Amino acid sequence: MFTPRARRGTALLAAVAAGALVLAGCGSDDDSGSDKAGAASDTRKVKDADGKTVEVPKAPKKVVTLSEPTLDAALALGIEPIGATAGRGQQGVSTYLADKASKADVVATVAEPDLEKLATLQPDLIVLDETVGSKRVLDKLRAIAPTVLTAKLNEDWKVAFKATADALNKSSAADDLLKTFDADVTKAKDALGKNAKAVTSVIRWQDGAPSVVGKGEGHVGSTLATLGLERPKDQQGESAGRSEPVSLEKLDTIDGDWLFLGALGDKAAGEKAYKEAKKVPNFSALKAEKEGHVVVIEGSAWNSSGGPIAARTVLDDVESALAG
Repeated sequence: MFTPRARRGTALLAAVAAGALVLAGCGSDDDSGSDKAGAASDTRKVKDADGKTVEVPKAPKKVVTLSEPTLDAALALGIEPIGATAGRGQQGVSTYLADKASKADVVATVAEPDLEKLATLQPDLIVLDETVGSKRVLDKLRAIAPTVLTAKLNEDWKVAFKATADALNKSSAADDLLKTFDADVTKAKDALGKNAKAVTSVIRWQDGAPSVVGKGEGHVGSTLATLGLERPKDQQGESAGRSEPVSLEKLDTIDGDWLFLGALGDKAAGEKAYKEAKKVPNFSALKAEKEGHVVVIEGSAWNSSGGPIAARTVLDDVESALAG
């Protein structure tokens, strides 16, 4: 489904690529970060996550975001992309971003892009990171439009956000947004009261069993850590993958003072998953369940890679539950 169709797709891709290469350089070995002296230009140069210099529009008008974090970042900075990737396990964009990205055409899954559909949009800038399979076809993407790989896999979400902002020429706005976010985290931490340093578990309930999510330096793990909250033993350190399945025989390992539970998709999907979880033997024995401390969350914001909007969702949910 997501591969160019033979001759027609190849011809279209080649035609768009030719025009794109004339309009803007897609990369060079020049390490300079500024425009050539004396040249009037509507472009600027940025470094991508691979150290490659990419010439991009100073004011991009037709942006395609091929990962969840880059879509999140663009929307947070007031840029609505014309094309985006579907959310993990979803048909459209991540549900927590759907209202803000209503005009974006879905041109990729997290596994791969639809190059033919993407090319028809004639973007002037493509941004993505290593959280998606599109990273494997960077050369083909660069033949369509200037393409910036903003972050490596498991990069600190704030670093990744700032790199995307740089590609979009919105660094100042990104700095302001992060300052506000950090200040709000500090306020929330001070309001935790008896829940300060609470053991906080984050899981995705899928196919009748839990998986650990939100470990490491992503927007979930780092926000919880900055709030001073602790994690269960099996939720510490970096994640071995996108999620880590937990055997029902070891259900007690997901317990904590608080348990944030979601599913791939919106909060309604999380509510359905919670009803299923409560039917599992021993779930009712969990401390968090007995004390009424299971919080149903919007999984698309918590359980996938995200940016500042997802991080804000995490902060708001935690503050509402633990400080409210």
